[in-house]
Amino acid sequence: MQSLQSGRASRRRPLVLLLALALLSAPLWNLARSANWQQWDFERIYPVLKKRYGAAEDALPRIAAWQDLLRDSGALPEREQLAEVNRFFNRNIQFSDDIWVWEQDDYWATPVESLIRGAGDCEDYALAKYFTLRRLGVPSEKLRITYVKALRLNQAHMVLTYYATPGADPLVLDNIDGVIRPASQRSDLLPVYAFNAEGLYLPSAGGGKRSGDGKRLSRWQDVLRKMHAEGFTVGEG
Repeated sequence: MQSLQSGRASRRRPLVLLLALALLSAPLWNLARSANWQQWDFERIYPVLKKRYGAAEDALPRIAAWQDLLRDSGALPEREQLAEVNRFFNRNIQFSDDIWVWEQDDYWATPVESLIRGAGDCEDYALAKYFTLRRLGVPSEKLRITYVKALRLNQAHMVLTYYATPGADPLVLDNIDGVIRPASQRSDLLPVYAFNAEGLYLPSAGGGKRSGDGKRLSRWQDVLRKMHAEGFTVGEG
């Protein structure tokens, strides 16, 4: 497990700038909300992935292992699903900054992109865990992709948080600390904002205050578009 310092480049961007750049007004927010998460046909998707990415042979076992995870974990209790998914992506994605993986300063990868490269930064871990848990049946309202400030290094970071109930102390799924802990035990992280298919949330007591400004997350929409192009039925049904 890499140290917090290993997230240096992706978390140097000022938090206010991150929020300002990410929010745009666009019409695709409801793609994930209406997604049919039960129609991921890997037999059909494999050829699409090979054509789209020219996937190397060493990448295909990671995709196959993801398929096995989805198949084998569907009947597990949610807490066990969290543990399996957190463990899987922390083991199968090596931390690397976007500039090295994608030759871009900030790139949000789909789970497939991250697994094909075998590398990603904090955003990519959180997104992969979110989409996988949604596919396993965890409701979107229980999951939030959360930007936080890593207080010890004064850097931005992203994690996935899980709310058993709307006002519960959320559990934090993190690529830095592999142990799933309640947010109340992560004094090193300060929440800045969070989002899911239902909207944008600002931190406050009782699970956070949902933003009512109607703005959209452009990179979130880009990820949904890419998943659709890869052959996943995000936004259909």
